[in-house]
Amino acid sequence: MTNEAKLPASMSKLIEQVSDELLKEQRPKLAAMFRDCFSNTYQTTIQRLKDGSTFVITGDIPAMWLRDSSAQVRAYLLLASEDSSLADMIEGVVKRQMQYIQLDPYANAFNIEPTSAGHQQDLTQMSPWIWERKYEIDSLCYPIQLSYLLWKATGRTAHFNDAYRSAVREILHLWRIEQDHEMKSPYRFQRLNCPPTGTLTRDGKGSPVGYTGMTWSGFRPSDDACSYGYLIPANMFAVVVLGYIAEIAEQVWQDASLSLESTKLAAEIKVGIEAFGTIEHPKLGTMFAYETDGLGNFNLMDDANVPSLLSIPYLGYVAESDPVYQHTRSFILSDENPYFYKGKAAQGIGSPHTPDRYIWHISLAVQGLTASSREEKLRILDMLADTDAGTGLMHEGFHVDDPSQYTRPWFSWANSMFSELVLDVCGLSIKKLLRDRVNASHSS
Repeated sequence: MTNEAKLPASMSKLIEQVSDELLKEQRPKLAAMFRDCFSNTYQTTIQRLKDGSTFVITGDIPAMWLRDSSAQVRAYLLLASEDSSLADMIEGVVKRQMQYIQLDPYANAFNIEPTSAGHQQDLTQMSPWIWERKYEIDSLCYPIQLSYLLWKATGRTAHFNDAYRSAVREILHLWRIEQDHEMKSPYRFQRLNCPPTGTLTRDGKGSPVGYTGMTWSGFRPSDDACSYGYLIPANMFAVVVLGYIAEIAEQVWQDASLSLESTKLAAEIKVGIEAFGTIEHPKLGTMFAYETDGLGNFNLMDDANVPSLLSIPYLGYVAESDPVYQHTRSFILSDENPYFYKGKAAQGIGSPHTPDRYIWHISLAVQGLTASSREEKLRILDMLADTDAGTGLMHEGFHVDDPSQYTRPWFSWANSMFSELVLDVCGLSIKKLLRDRVNASHSS
């Protein structure tokens, strides 16, 4: 998978188009970086399999994360309507994801075959197919989002087959169970001889939670354990994709019952977010917490990974102009967020997953994608270009004073997020693509 594949003509054409736009902005380095970052996932991480599915490694880890694989190919949706081969590749990613969800909806990362690679010593229900079994809500959200966007970008519905429908029912069933984690959940996870963030407390059950209507998550999208089991941005993401499921059920399957079930669950989770997921900040007013337990405890921070509080509009839960989001954004992009760092080279959001004072390229890209002005987007892009450590690629985290100190030299998700921001600045966002398709269908 590390042998560089030849780029499709549609991808080369888009790279040239974007490069021309960036050169007009007098940003030649960004043009060169976009070429390398946008092509990175396609050339180095994708493997088409004989069954028509697509296996996507994260980069320097030879496993397929449900979350990462979705984010890695998302920008290619811009080309999927005109390039059937790319659309087939993305459809293959969805097919492989649904196969994995049916194998175990609690797992977050999988092997290409039942090789028993990965964290087989963890105390949980492992199988040879599973690389890691950390349960994260977003692992189930991302494949639904990708499949929905593929439908909207291309009009394809073949991927909404019986296997997909079965996986969706697994997801709904799991999220129902995890609304009452204390009484109903069979999930346990323990990892021995690791930092506290790598395992769950209470013999693998996690810290206590009360019923809120939200659905529980063992781990964050960083793969770190949640301090409190209701991860607010992940629950927001669940609300959004439950709306997608309802639409698919109604328009593709003509299944009013499943549509209603999805809508009802989304409403319950949303009520829980509104009742338990906000706090009154003494200066900023109402804002979202990162985590809560439904028992009066809150975690006020933001992490670099998506879903994050910063990414709420990117996920489609509320608009950038939403006042509660703006209050939250002000908090998390300030020193009050314990993982917001300022240094000689950059400022932005890091993570407890990486060393102290390390900022993530993913979080900077999200900051740009959710910015209200083109000027801020360009400022963030320039910061990304200035912190690549001369590699032309994005990394996981880098030291706020010295970008040459970084983690993960080959991290496809970060490259894809950078590419999305560049495309957004050039007027080629996924959001715009979908909006234009809707407008075209209404005018025809």
